[in-house]
Amino acid sequence: MSRVPFSPSRRSFGLGAAALAASSVISPAFAGVDTFIDGVWKRARARGVSRHVFDVAMGGFTPQSKVVDLSKKQPEFVSTVADYIGKRVTDGQAGKGQDMRGEWKQTLAAVSSRYGVQPEILLAIWGIETNYGGYMGGTNTVHALATLAYSGYRADYFGSELITALEILEGGHVRFKNMVGSWAGAMGQPQFMPSSFMKYAVDFKGDGHKDIWGSVPDALASIGNYLKSFGWRAGETWGYEVRLPGDFNYQNVWSGINATLGDWSGVGVLRASGKPFPRASDTARLYMPMGGNGPVFAVLPNFDVIKRYNSSDSYALAVGHLADRILGSKGFVASWPADTALTRADREQVQAMLLRKGYDIGTPDGVIGPKTRAAVIDWQARSGLLADGHVSGNLLRALS
Repeated sequence: MSRVPFSPSRRSFGLGAAALAASSVISPAFAGVDTFIDGVWKRARARGVSRHVFDVAMGGFTPQSKVVDLSKKQPEFVSTVADYIGKRVTDGQAGKGQDMRGEWKQTLAAVSSRYGVQPEILLAIWGIETNYGGYMGGTNTVHALATLAYSGYRADYFGSELITALEILEGGHVRFKNMVGSWAGAMGQPQFMPSSFMKYAVDFKGDGHKDIWGSVPDALASIGNYLKSFGWRAGETWGYEVRLPGDFNYQNVWSGINATLGDWSGVGVLRASGKPFPRASDTARLYMPMGGNGPVFAVLPNFDVIKRYNSSDSYALAVGHLADRILGSKGFVASWPADTALTRADREQVQAMLLRKGYDIGTPDGVIGPKTRAAVIDWQARSGLLADGHVSGNLLRALS
């Protein structure tokens, strides 16, 4: 979702975070529904919301147990990038994206012309967020936000988003019954939080309403406007799968070095497809999600723009990969290695094992910083393994 900045697997995420308004908590948690509603009405009225709109939206409100339960069920979730991509980028998703590309060809061309974002990127975000508008979430946005604010779960943030949602209704952009999204308030086909709707939603069809729920042109243009606002570089792609030379120094991956594609080529970093880089002057850093034995990528600045939609590297890779598949790519050249992801406790165990092997990396904390990474690379090299510094289940088993 371009959603809420708290989800453990992805959002620290982005869209709603940009527009937090300074405000007091609507009411203490569990102060009583009537008292809570009165507090909401006072703030909504001060922001220009009419009594009629307020009564339609908040009438009959009771906290939704499903939303409360979901707000409490956010354990650490770990999966490999291969698993993440495999669940989101399928032959079916790529084929549907190609169908949508043909169906909405003129709209996509117009949106791309205005915002400089390639059609396949717009389609990929649309596809991953809501299956091309097929599933936007089944929770009423106002009641979801009201439940979160009432229950005291990040009440300042969700209380502010609630008032903004009421303003959207007052503006006539959507009917209350159609204002649906995720349990955490991300709305419509692009999964915008209400504050992001206010900043980035677009009335592309020109009827006076920014309808990101029912209008595909408005939804696609809103995605394009969002990406452009965060610096999308027109004419540049998100990245390329690359092949590394046998003597490659993997510290160049972990240090986050940015260099031109021409410079990367000069040290033996080439496209996995065997094709030359289209523009040697474009700058990129290397991204190695599952070690040197799996796919490795040279990611361009647009990769980080996608992360403004969702702060996860895995998400940005899924978007880029689905975009490529919509263009006809058959998939990654390198295969994903058989491996497992690690919990924080697992990472602490890796660090404890390195300490026992004599590496001075400090107290184990589960955070893989430069000292831990350097120790891993050194130990791998001494053990005859690929010294790529990748910390995963395979490394934990090898250290044991």
